[in-house]
Amino acid sequence: MQIRPFIVFFSLGVLAVTAACSDSAAGSGGGGGRGRGRGGEGGAVPVVTTKVVQRDVPVDIAAIGNVEAYTMISIRSQVTGTIESAAFHEGDFVKKDQLLFTIDKRPFEAALRQAEANLVRDQALLSQAEAQLGRDGSQSEYATLSAQRQAQLAEKGIVSKDVAEQARAAADTSSGTIKADRAAVESARAQLVAQQAMVDNARVQLGYTSITSPIDGHTSNIAVKVGGLATANQTELTTVAQVEPIFVTFSIPAANLTSIKNNLGKAKIPVTATSQDSTANVVEGELNFIDNVIDASTDTIKLKARFENHDRRLWPGQFARVSLRVATISNAMVLPSQAIQTGQEGQFVFLVKPDNTVAQQPVTVGQRMGDDVVVEKGLQSGQTVVTEGQLRLEAGTKIQTGDGRGGGGRRGGGGGRSQGSQGGQTGQSGQTGQSGQNGDAQGQAARGRRGE
Repeated sequence: MQIRPFIVFFSLGVLAVTAACSDSAAGSGGGGGRGRGRGGEGGAVPVVTTKVVQRDVPVDIAAIGNVEAYTMISIRSQVTGTIESAAFHEGDFVKKDQLLFTIDKRPFEAALRQAEANLVRDQALLSQAEAQLGRDGSQSEYATLSAQRQAQLAEKGIVSKDVAEQARAAADTSSGTIKADRAAVESARAQLVAQQAMVDNARVQLGYTSITSPIDGHTSNIAVKVGGLATANQTELTTVAQVEPIFVTFSIPAANLTSIKNNLGKAKIPVTATSQDSTANVVEGELNFIDNVIDASTDTIKLKARFENHDRRLWPGQFARVSLRVATISNAMVLPSQAIQTGQEGQFVFLVKPDNTVAQQPVTVGQRMGDDVVVEKGLQSGQTVVTEGQLRLEAGTKIQTGDGRGGGGRRGGGGGRSQGSQGGQTGQSGQTGQSGQNGDAQGQAARGRRGE
């Protein structure tokens, strides 16, 4: 009677130990399956590749420039007067010789009439002097002939020498009068020329009362309104800026000056400009000016580019992004910049071999153009390089690209996962069988207690 409880407890202990062993075995089987799955994934590495392209690459220098008007004219009055009218609106585009302002003409019209009247007077004085010269010339000729006759008569003793000398003196007096008359005529002519100049000046002054635009351009605000007084050569009425064509001034490092000078005489150097608003389009122009001195404080050289600007995209005073093309590299090897890696020995790329493995290829990188770079040494046209997925690569690693090459590694990984699943299922089956055995043992123990 006392042995049965011991048998029951012993049976329960055996069943617990058996269940623990089954759980351990099941766990070992599942873990082995997962271990084989990770080993299977150690095959081909998925990457993105591209081919090296050979093409001509432009070498551009980027800078920030300031847009300047091709010509900026300050409109000022050349005469003093009251502004009667303005023939344009502020901000209008005006053409060359278009009327802008009108100044009160009345004082200048009166001055012109006065100058013309004086001119008529001087013309009359000249005519009078010329007539006086003609009359005195006739008298002088008569006096000269009379003096000659009196001299002949005096030689023959017909008249006295005193009479002959009086006739000679009269002739000399007439000659002096002729010289005076001729001087008077010359003076009248000079006065007439001076008065004609005064008339012309009065006409010019009258013309200054109509102010026109000297160029095609865009007007600014009107500084002096209608009715205001404009002082000659002092008061700025408005300004006119020529924007077709237009200049963009910018500075670049002085180290690029030699290449620019070498290409300036051979061909036009293209320049592009883009305003800084979000909807801006590229405007094309050409280099027009190189400054004669380098700025020693910044080691830069000032340049100026000329743009036709027919659509008026560029505006004076505006900032613009400028790109200056200094050279073109012919037949350059080009690839995306993300393919370039940096190691202890310098820059390199992962070069794809025919067997879908990679090798580290040292390269020499040159000009950069946005997302692309020029490889000066180390690659040839048509070779394939890795652009994404380099972190999992080393020399000799097998790769898998988007076209399915090298997919065995990925499939091997899947097999490992299947084996792990099967191991887990085996462990679960062991746990189920052991649970049934534990139930049978517990039933036998209960029946023994009832019989007792």
